Amino acid sequence: MPPVRIAFLGCGFITRVHSRNLRRLPDDIACGYASRDRAKSDAFCREFRGAAAYGDYTAAIDDSKVDAVVIAVPPRFHLDLTLQALAAGKHVLVEKPAFLSMRDYETVREAKNRAGRVVLVGENDHYKPLAVTLRGLLASGVIGDMVFAHFTTIAKRLKTADDWRNDESMAGGDAFFEEGIHWLHVAGSLGPRIVSIQGYRPAPSREGPDTRVKSMMAAFRYDNGAVGSLYYSREIPSFFRGLRLSKIFGRRGVITFESNGAFVIVRGGAVPRLIFPGVRDIRGYQAMYRDFASSIREGRAPEMSLERAMDDQRLMDQVYATAAAQP
Repeated sequence: MPPVRIAFLGCGFITRVHSRNLRRLPDDIACGYASRDRAKSDAFCREFRGAAAYGDYTAAIDDSKVDAVVIAVPPRFHLDLTLQALAAGKHVLVEKPAFLSMRDYETVREAKNRAGRVVLVGENDHYKPLAVTLRGLLASGVIGDMVFAHFTTIAKRLKTADDWRNDESMAGGDAFFEEGIHWLHVAGSLGPRIVSIQGYRPAPSREGPDTRVKSMMAAFRYDNGAVGSLYYSREIPSFFRGLRLSKIFGRRGVITFESNGAFVIVRGGAVPRLIFPGVRDIRGYQAMYRDFASSIREGRAPEMSLERAMDDQRLMDQVYATAAAQP
């Protein structure tokens, strides 16, 4: 089959990340690049040997040779571009967080159903080898009945004063909304589903150039009766600037894993097992695009469908509602 022809709307940091991974999928995906700055889209097209460059987003959406668009701009602009692309008959991959409210998700779902097109929400963490490995281990019952789950993602990674993430009207919310949602998805996508959740926000610091609220703790209960916690921060120093451990506890063993996916240790038998999930596609981008291309060709919903992302948004709404209600 010929490759699926996509156009990136936006030529910034995340488009570069995606494009580097797509170099490994030349038979599945052919890329074009659109930017409001034509020089930038031309530069991306040259660097990544793209099929076309566009001087604005509408030109890419209206190009009959484009099958799908990747919306890679700040969240504030996601809704309008998604609706425009669906109205033009394009499939859509939209970066996460996809939309700012549940109402926006419902609007897109209606447009998607009218258009009969695929919408994949760009949750690459769903596809990364670590998540696939953890789902397999839990499904196999290696640690028995699950009791606790503890997820840690702590690092000191401050944004500069001119970063758009400091503007909540652009980002849609604070650091947890903009990035922590990826970790919330991982916590809720390993087999057991999160059915209730509460957010706890430490007293914020507004010192320095990164003025966002940068920390959140969430406590939750799974549908299998287990309970869990997620510690998220982008203002606390960590070992090697990001190395951290998370654990899943069961009545017959414990799974310990490096939160980024470097390794997994399973203690569920006589001898602990050390597993390396894999580094070739450690962030899951290639697997995500394979699913996107296959879902378009086969006319099916992708694994990381709009509806699955709506489940995550419901949890986020509960996190912020409960955090706001605290004295």
